[in-house]
Amino acid sequence: MRVTVVGTGYVGTVTGACLAYLGHRVTCVDTDQSKIDRLRSGDPVIYEPGLEQLLALAAAQGGLDFQTDLTNSVRESDAVFIAVGTPPLPSGESNLAYLEAAARGIGAAMDSSRYRVVINKSTVPVGSGNLVGALIREGATNQAIEFSVGSNPEFLREGSAIHDSLYPDRIVLGTEDDRSLGLLRELYRPLAEQKFDAPAFAPRPAHVKASPLVTTTLTSAEMIKYSANAFLAMKIGFANEIANICEKVGAEVTEVMTGIGLDSRIGTGFLNAGLGWGGSCFGKDISSLLHTATEYGYHPQLLDATITVNRLQRQVVIQKLQEKLFILKGRTIAMLGLAFKPNTDDLRDAPSLQIAEKLIRLGARVRAYDPVAMPVCREQNPDLKIQYCASAAEAADHADALLLVTEWAEFAALDLAALGKTMKTRVLVDGRNVFTPEAAHAAGFEYAGIGRAKRK
Repeated sequence: MRVTVVGTGYVGTVTGACLAYLGHRVTCVDTDQSKIDRLRSGDPVIYEPGLEQLLALAAAQGGLDFQTDLTNSVRESDAVFIAVGTPPLPSGESNLAYLEAAARGIGAAMDSSRYRVVINKSTVPVGSGNLVGALIREGATNQAIEFSVGSNPEFLREGSAIHDSLYPDRIVLGTEDDRSLGLLRELYRPLAEQKFDAPAFAPRPAHVKASPLVTTTLTSAEMIKYSANAFLAMKIGFANEIANICEKVGAEVTEVMTGIGLDSRIGTGFLNAGLGWGGSCFGKDISSLLHTATEYGYHPQLLDATITVNRLQRQVVIQKLQEKLFILKGRTIAMLGLAFKPNTDDLRDAPSLQIAEKLIRLGARVRAYDPVAMPVCREQNPDLKIQYCASAAEAADHADALLLVTEWAEFAALDLAALGKTMKTRVLVDGRNVFTPEAAHAAGFEYAGIGRAKRK
């Protein structure tokens, strides 16, 4: 099929590359010329494992290009995806300015030569499908255009976006008529049936034989996306609440979460206690859902508490440093990790930034090392007074404490004993429970994790 993707962020770029790899003819459109130039040269702009290789494969097949103009690609397309940002406003509601501009632009580009489906891939408030349809008509110069609006929420995770796109747990299609549903079924047939050759850098898991295709109304599809993210965020918050109680009573949170996660009704995913979630999705989506509920006169207590618990959890490591060092003024803290999670350079709502700012306000000096995210952090936070280091060893040299913030695999492989020899005091605050207390103690460290039982 001929496809246009409006927006070249995480969702738009990955969606376009995957659809092109599956054999569709895809044009990704963005107003940022510099970004388009980089994508044309094969530079994915964002850090995402496997994306550079996937772009190269799609380009080699002749199925993917990048443009700044909508008109030609929309007129030739059967399906048009909207994958623009919907950042939060101070009120908590989603900023739909980019969505509205995209919808009007799509309407202006349409002619009456063919029927098209316009699909919301962006995470948008409930009811946005109706809004997009109205704005397309508003922007259209040709009122004879034929189109339908659909909702196809994304469930990709940064750091594993290629895997999540090619081998999805489910494909949700929210449509308003059978015609649009039929077109979207055909578009996604290779994914639903898993009838494509897997790329070498993203092999198909052995258990994946097909991907369930869930068909719903527009409104239900929009709610599915918000509900999924809200539940996952709530699950992380629950693990952190239990971790904090574990510390009070002497229980070990890793053991507790293993014990409850093996219950098939609960599951093991998203039960890792730590500093809480970050990134662009959970906080924004819960706030938007809260705003929507408030518009209808309902206040979801669990969702409100989920945000509160996550905010407070970021202060836990500060308290642990104070317990170990007493006075933070004049101390040097080696922060390991900046990105909100491993395998990405994304710093949106990253716990590291709030923690670093608080430590600096308390008079501490902060050194930081992250395998990928330091250039982005420098660019986005020029006023953040931290010292960037070329390695974990450089950050630890003569530091008063190690603070692990992001669970990069290379941090789990660190030689703690070697690091400790160069430090002023051997204190390790493990914000992601990467190390065991036994390993830390064997290396001579005073150790504090999240929800870990205090050992004598």
